[in-house]
Amino acid sequence: MFNKYLLLMLLSVFLSSSAFANNVSAYIYANYKNSESVYDILKSKGFDILGEYDLMNNEKNHIIVYTNSALEDISSRRNRGFAAVQKVLVSKEDHKLVFTNPEYFLCAFLQDRYDNTVAKRVLASYASGFGKLNYSASSLEESTIKEYHFLMGMPYYLDMIEVARGNNLLEILEKNAKDNVVFTLSLGDSTLVGVAMPDDKEYLSKIKGEKHAAFLPYMVLIEDNVAKILHPKYYIAIAYPNLTMREFINISDTPDDIEEYFKALLH
Repeated sequence: MFNKYLLLMLLSVFLSSSAFANNVSAYIYANYKNSESVYDILKSKGFDILGEYDLMNNEKNHIIVYTNSALEDISSRRNRGFAAVQKVLVSKEDHKLVFTNPEYFLCAFLQDRYDNTVAKRVLASYASGFGKLNYSASSLEESTIKEYHFLMGMPYYLDMIEVARGNNLLEILEKNAKDNVVFTLSLGDSTLVGVAMPDDKEYLSKIKGEKHAAFLPYMVLIEDNVAKILHPKYYIAIAYPNLTMREFINISDTPDDIEEYFKALLH
């Protein structure tokens, strides 16, 4: 009898702790505004607009990429440049705004260097500029985000893929990618470039991921004469924390396709 009650008590404690786990949402929703209004509000809150484009050439899904001095400062370290930007999806289809949550993505990309000071400031700017914010159900615990990998044997944040090595990599990329270059951001000794991929629709539609495509455009970090991308098996999975194994299998060709795309652009 004692063991039965002890088991029930332990189960109760476990369920209570799970209910109050420190989960962080990947995305934040706000009431719809058109792209011009979003652009103006972000600028009024001190953000620099780096670029914008229609996802999959669909004007109903427009992505704006932006930064500020604080984001640039915390990202100007080796391998941390991916944290320099935040993005918002202006969705005419769903009539809402979908922001990347700085608390989630900065935690993922900065890891042990992360504290939430800059993220909180960005969130305060969102709230004052866009009103009430709602958080996505897709989320992870902060400790999981910092050490994220989809499954055992899958890549972590630092398991980046080197897509090119040599001189003049930025010039080569801009020449070959042409109008697909969405933004270029200098971060001292490194450069972050966002590139639109023509085949985004191929995998987004398979996982019904258009609603949370604010993590795009895919990015290339150039530093020390090396161009690297986040491993797609890491980046897509962390961008969709509710991704199931079946969905992951359905896009099994996508990581290789992304790697080949960027290698082709840089050679």
